Order: sequence, then structure tokens, then C-alpha cells
Amino acid sequence: MSRRDWSPYALLLIDVQEDFWPAGMEEKFPHFKDSVERVLRICRAEGLDVLHIRACFKPDGSDWMARYKLLGSLPCIQGTPGEQVMPCARELPGEPILYKHSYDSFCNPEVDAWLRSNGKRYVLVAGLVTAVCVLLTGASAAQRGYLVAIVEDCCADQAGAHDMVLQRYPNMLERVTADEIVARHGTWQDQLRRLESGVQGC
Repeated sequence: MSRRDWSPYALLLIDVQEDFWPAGMEEKFPHFKDSVERVLRICRAEGLDVLHIRACFKPDGSDWMARYKLLGSLPCIQGTPGEQVMPCARELPGEPILYKHSYDSFCNPEVDAWLRSNGKRYVLVAGLVTAVCVLLTGASAAQRGYLVAIVEDCCADQAGAHDMVLQRYPNMLERVTADEIVARHGTWQDQLRRLESGVQGC
């Protein structure tokens, strides 16, 4: 276990499920699965908590968002093959899993409650897909007072959408790769100390 203090941090691993990994995604993001496995190994070795967040909807449509009710279908129906977690993102015993019925993970109040009850102040966001659930969860976390970094090599989407999210919101979402997480610890700790002391600006 690392001597670095990761207690204020958490990785939110979002929707790494079969329905969100359609044909063609592997070709566009050939390293995604390896990167997800790597970020989980790093977090577990360092003692950085992982919260698994997954989409799951009832077959009867009772918890579907309004637009999907009109469309008559949506991904990740409970009990279907598409709802299953991809092998690269399977949880270990003891790692929490929370389920959501919307794009923004924080629409499930248990997400914010878990983060706050565990003293989390900095969240790393990864998963599928970049321009929808990853972006909306990251933005929601930032608006709730968390510092946020997107683990960019552990996200995937249509290429243009993926790149747009990573480039468009530098004042809200920091960018990091799985292999950079440990090296960023000191910088992030300094950011948290500055917030605690009330220091603003550079």
C-alpha cells in the first residue's frame, strides 16, 4: 500500500457495460480496455477508493427517462447481456456498486452521499461514454464542490465527441491519464490545501 494519502480521492468508473461498447468502438479506442484495467490496478495498489457506477433499467419502462419512453427502447435493460459489466471493469469484493437511471450519476443521491460520508473531495471520472455520462457526471461533481479530473485514456465515445469534451472544459475538468495519476498526487494535494486555506488564484 502506498504511503501517499489518497483518502480525499475516489475513482468513479461509469457504465463500462456491453451496451455502451458497440461494434467499431474497439477500432477507435484500441487501448481503452487495457487502460481501464491499468487504472484499476493503480488505484487498488495505491489505496485510492473505486466507486463503480452502472446503468440499469427495468424491462417494464417504469424507471426510463421520458425520451426513452417515447422511443420505446434504451441500453442496459436489467437482465440482458448488454447490461453486463465488461470484463476489464469488474469490481473486486468489497468495492461498492451504485446504479443509475439517468445520464448524470449524481441523480442517484447515494453517489454524493457515499462521497461525502467517505470524506472525498477530489473525484477522478472514467468510463463510457465521454460526451454523455462521463461529462454530465463530471460537471455535476464540479457544481457540487468537488475537484474533478477526467481519466482520458479510460474514456471512449465517437472520436469527435470524445476530443471535444477533453478540450472544451479546462476550467471545470482537469485531464489526466492512468499513468499520470500517481505523479499528480502532489499537485492535487496542493490544490486541496489551497482550497482549505482560502487562497485564490495562482
